[in-house]
Amino acid sequence: MTTIQNPATATAAAVARETAADVAGAAALLEIGDRIGLLPHIEKGRQVDIEHLVSATGLPRQGVANYLEALTSAALVVESAGTYQVAADFDQILYESGYLSWALNANRPFIENAVEFLTDNVAAGKRHSRDGRQVAVSSQWMGSFGFYPVALRTILDAGPSHVVDLGAGTARLLIEIMLTLKDTTAVALDLDGEACREAELAAERAGVADRITVYERAIQSVATDPTPVKDADVVHAGFVFHDMMPEEEDVADRTLASCRDALRPGGMMAITEAVPYVPDPRERRFSAIVTYYHQQFMRRRLLNEQEWTDKLLAAGFSDVRCLPHRFPTGRLFIAKKH
Repeated sequence: MTTIQNPATATAAAVARETAADVAGAAALLEIGDRIGLLPHIEKGRQVDIEHLVSATGLPRQGVANYLEALTSAALVVESAGTYQVAADFDQILYESGYLSWALNANRPFIENAVEFLTDNVAAGKRHSRDGRQVAVSSQWMGSFGFYPVALRTILDAGPSHVVDLGAGTARLLIEIMLTLKDTTAVALDLDGEACREAELAAERAGVADRITVYERAIQSVATDPTPVKDADVVHAGFVFHDMMPEEEDVADRTLASCRDALRPGGMMAITEAVPYVPDPRERRFSAIVTYYHQQFMRRRLLNEQEWTDKLLAAGFSDVRCLPHRFPTGRLFIAKKH
């Protein structure tokens, strides 16, 4: 029997496949750009030439030229009279690439060693670690449109003079805040040394290095030493508290209480977190892999919306609200200190 496919259906399927190919190609090129240190010099939209990039990165001139040729061919950058600038839709492409980069590369050890993790995830976890910088960078790409805008808008509306980000990664959120609020100071805290160094470099490039302090410390340390969060108007924590669940849930509770005590009166705690297995059609597939990675491979328990609300109230906060993100499975929990 011969099956005749509806032309409209075939066309739609082809478009879907080509869209996936576009994202895959862009993600690979952008990851290369990040690894060779060239991407930070073009992603902000400034015009650059080959000589500038060679000087800034120390890369061979021909290698830089070849990479720019690939970016131009992919319509990721536009060339004009020997200068290069990112395309108008570059930020959207970076955002889309982040999902692929995070799901397949940042979590590559889980995929490649899945049998070991399913057999004995404790032993496998000791043998196979994720690349912290890859996690931070891909999260930053996703966050550019996915969860940074909601957190950024909420924090800017509060108009803080001093803001802290727990698990700040490369400090993208804090830098955006300081660029908008010219007198605001900030503290970035992250356990990953490479991400902390990149945060310092990013602050220098943005011209705000004199207003940010970077702590290479575990978030759990705030439970007993609240120095990094002292006198903050806003404390934000992005996708970090779940790392303490379930083994260190008591530490998480003490950390929340410590943040509450250290905030200035009227201050705000803003927690960006993933909630498990969201059934909404827009979120369900990415939510599924996020939840599965965390439960099966990382041995983490993701809290649902009600559980986060209860936890913040128990820490002494009030007026707890939950806001959705564009980022599938992400939520922003806002809690006030009165």
